[in-house]
Amino acid sequence: MSTTTGSEREQQSFAEAALRLSGKSDEEARRTGAVDKADDQVESLFAAQYQTVNSPVHKAVWDGQVPMALFSPPPLPATAPCDQAMEKSLEIVRRRRDAGTIYNEQGKISPSVLEELGSAGYWGMLIDQRYGGQGAPFARFARFLTKMATMDPMVAGLASVHGCIGAVDPVRSFGNPEQKERLLPRLASGAALSGFALTEPCAGSDLTALRTTAVPVGDYFEVTGEKLFITNAIPGRSVGLVCVLQGKPAVLIAELPKVEDEHFQVVPYGLYALRTGHNNGLRFNRFRVPKENLLVPKLGDGLTIGYHGLNLGRIALCAGAAGIMRVMLANILPWAEFRKTYGQPINTRELVKRRIARLAGLIAGADALVSWTSWLIDQGYRGELECIIAKIFGSESQKEAAIEIFMKTHGGRSFLKGHLFGDNVYDFLAPCIYEGEGEMLGLAFFKSLVKEHGKAFFEPIGKALQQNKIRSFSPMNPGHLWALRSELGAYAKWSLGQRFSGRDRQQVPGMDSRLAEHVAFALESFHRAPREISGTMSKHQLKLADRQCRMAELSQRLQDTVVMLVTALWAHQQKDEPALAAADILCQDLRRKLTGKRPSDRYFRDAGKLADVIIGGGFEALTGIPRMDILMKYETK
Repeated sequence: MSTTTGSEREQQSFAEAALRLSGKSDEEARRTGAVDKADDQVESLFAAQYQTVNSPVHKAVWDGQVPMALFSPPPLPATAPCDQAMEKSLEIVRRRRDAGTIYNEQGKISPSVLEELGSAGYWGMLIDQRYGGQGAPFARFARFLTKMATMDPMVAGLASVHGCIGAVDPVRSFGNPEQKERLLPRLASGAALSGFALTEPCAGSDLTALRTTAVPVGDYFEVTGEKLFITNAIPGRSVGLVCVLQGKPAVLIAELPKVEDEHFQVVPYGLYALRTGHNNGLRFNRFRVPKENLLVPKLGDGLTIGYHGLNLGRIALCAGAAGIMRVMLANILPWAEFRKTYGQPINTRELVKRRIARLAGLIAGADALVSWTSWLIDQGYRGELECIIAKIFGSESQKEAAIEIFMKTHGGRSFLKGHLFGDNVYDFLAPCIYEGEGEMLGLAFFKSLVKEHGKAFFEPIGKALQQNKIRSFSPMNPGHLWALRSELGAYAKWSLGQRFSGRDRQQVPGMDSRLAEHVAFALESFHRAPREISGTMSKHQLKLADRQCRMAELSQRLQDTVVMLVTALWAHQQKDEPALAAADILCQDLRRKLTGKRPSDRYFRDAGKLADVIIGGGFEALTGIPRMDILMKYETK
């Protein structure tokens, strides 16, 4: 039996209202609604023109014409004040890598490396200069992460953890002036390296299941509970600690003591991924955090703070994948030249060339998405839809590159100790669940995309059905049609407008014909999308929340369309034939995936030509990428 009051019903989010109308339990509706409300609160932190309804993807789907300018960022300025710190950081890691001194005796990033990077300004890249940071634009930082990932992915990953989802973003975005003055200089220098302690044994994708509590006691909060899978969490570090305070989620900036005691313990466990970093559980028992370390957002609560930094982390993940895939491609080439079958190197074989070209395409797509999404962040956009696409594409591409391309090309040697694949396979796969598991994020993408349309048309229809006590609507029942005449009339008007809307036939001046074909295909796909999305909502109505597979499938097709458009526009700006060819290969792959068509002979020829260019050293994306020794060489005579 529902106990929701009239006032509470008026404040319900779209998701909560839909679940209640569909007959879900009060608890499920309330808890889902809490997450949806946190999302709305994050949305309100951004100026109206930068919120999701005005984002590039939302406008492309619902506005009738794709805002092309919002899918094609301008080139980065040639120089910026942060460049010196970035170059110095890259040189430190390059020197340490060549000397074999990045890792300590436990195989972890050496503390001396972290300290040296701190002196170069590495940990303050995203912190304003007034607090001792570099004040790097996010677009420049993201491109820098790709370069760092080619040298050491864990070093790049720590910058993302610290700056995007650790304590840096919560403090610089939600801290009061005193907190910023006190905390940001230490975070910028690396004196306080940080992580974000959110996940709990029962709270992963369901953040309403938090059990860690904070109780006010004098000048402190006493925290009790357990966190797990927290990266960068060891004694002496800092964490953004999410807990329940007076019944609501809250975030405290907690400085972990250097020595464990009865109030704080690290919970180690065997973890295959992140082997060169630290990822632990944290157990608190009346652990004291000063009250002045509580972050108080202007609107919302701790979930608002937690959601805010996720988009930065999603872009950083894609940027890292772009770097790691470069390393994979660079290390396929010497092996494919060395390995011979029937007297010929395998880099002359069409199947291997196809893999090389496909991997180049994945790199082009990741580069394009990172460039686009990071620019949107710098412009002030929230970027929820766009950053989800970048995260899913980056992580899934890295997984495909590792398994379908890198491992299969290297064969049994992939599993030798010391081989790039064998030593790092878990780190290649784990990003699929970082920052939100891919398919779950795809559902979040769909929910954000349809929310306004649902509020405008389907929520009024649902409420009218409930008010008129109509359990099963029938369009053949005149009484039903009359009872819902106003709501159905509004929807019919929208639907009719969609049916007779003109096609989007925009063209990009001077664009290569190959890319122009992909742009035209994407525009046509966006033109059809509103009717298909709305038709899906109409078909399943209040049961749509239970049709996860249908939503995920439709979500993925929309994401693929966006990737195609962004990659084609990015390649047009590069003015570089190999980059253009790589983008064309990816776009051809995406079009076949969306249409179900078989590859053409032209496609195989295009892949072979691109592979020959890459084998011949003509792919600029591989410049400076280190190449490992071939393991277990045999005599070649």
